[in-house]
Amino acid sequence: MVRRVAKRRFSVFSLSFLDVMSCGFGAVVLIFLIIHHRIDDDAVEVDRELLSESRKLDYLLATGEENLVDLQQRLEAMRKRVDDARRRLLATTEERDSRRDDTEELEARTIAERESIDALKSDVQSREEEVKRLQAEEAALEGSRIREVVGEGDRQYLTGLFVGGRHVLIALDASASMLDSTIVQILRRRNMSEERRRSAPKWQRALRTVEWLAAQLPLDSNFQIATYNAETTFALSERDWHAATHPTAIDDALNNVAEVLPAGGTNLEGLIAEIAAMSPLPDNVFLITDGLPTRTETPPRRAVVTGRQRARLFEDALKALPKGVPVNPILLPLEGDPRASAAYWLLAVETGGTYMSPSEDWP
Repeated sequence: MVRRVAKRRFSVFSLSFLDVMSCGFGAVVLIFLIIHHRIDDDAVEVDRELLSESRKLDYLLATGEENLVDLQQRLEAMRKRVDDARRRLLATTEERDSRRDDTEELEARTIAERESIDALKSDVQSREEEVKRLQAEEAALEGSRIREVVGEGDRQYLTGLFVGGRHVLIALDASASMLDSTIVQILRRRNMSEERRRSAPKWQRALRTVEWLAAQLPLDSNFQIATYNAETTFALSERDWHAATHPTAIDDALNNVAEVLPAGGTNLEGLIAEIAAMSPLPDNVFLITDGLPTRTETPPRRAVVTGRQRARLFEDALKALPKGVPVNPILLPLEGDPRASAAYWLLAVETGGTYMSPSEDWP
């Protein structure tokens, strides 16, 4: 009897098939794992190089920025130096141009001064010739002057002051104000010793003025010198006239005046009273003073006299002045007496005299 073999059914999910599939899947997974790790390693290696390059670039960038800032600062400093150099160059150029202009101006001035010097030399030469001519004329007139006045320069520029007449009176203010031109200095000097008061510059100038006037007296004239403060004193005998040609009269009078000590107030009224009592009356009076009177014959009640009171004293004193007597005031101005100049100028005009207020270096 024939045995019939049973026919088995085929299944794809058999054990063998599953084994094969598992092996294949494992192989795929292994390959994937191997490939994935190599990619990671390569990626890590690539990232390290890039990081190194990146860090290097960052360092270079930072260094470059620092260098750039430094270069910019140096460039700015260089620009400032260039600007300073330009300004100095401009200032130097301007200074050079200025000095060139100054040099040209100095050269022009030098030329002008040389021409001026040449002109002055020519003028000096002509003056020397004129001096020689005048010396010759003076030698011809030798002996015509009463007294020589020693001084510097030509003191004959007061041509308006004519020292003439047959009877000439020189009156000198000898009050304390003749010690100086300022109130403060007057107060200081009046407390000094007699020697220092006599040597006061203003008083010495007044004495030189008296000497100058005495030297200009005409040969045929008679003279008298008086000093006045609270009282009037004559240098020679009381109210007498003395010939200008007397051998010792002028010297004696000047020596006596030099011994006077400035002190007290100014009594113009007393002086005019003495002038009115002289016989004959003077035909020329030279009045050397520094301001308006401060008192009369009666002692003052107050130590201070106002400007208005001084003007009233001046007007009252002139009422006793004899008519026809020319008065020539020579004013040495005093601080704080502004009315004096106008008052004495009017006196000179009204009496036919000459008013003078000379410079400090005269005579």
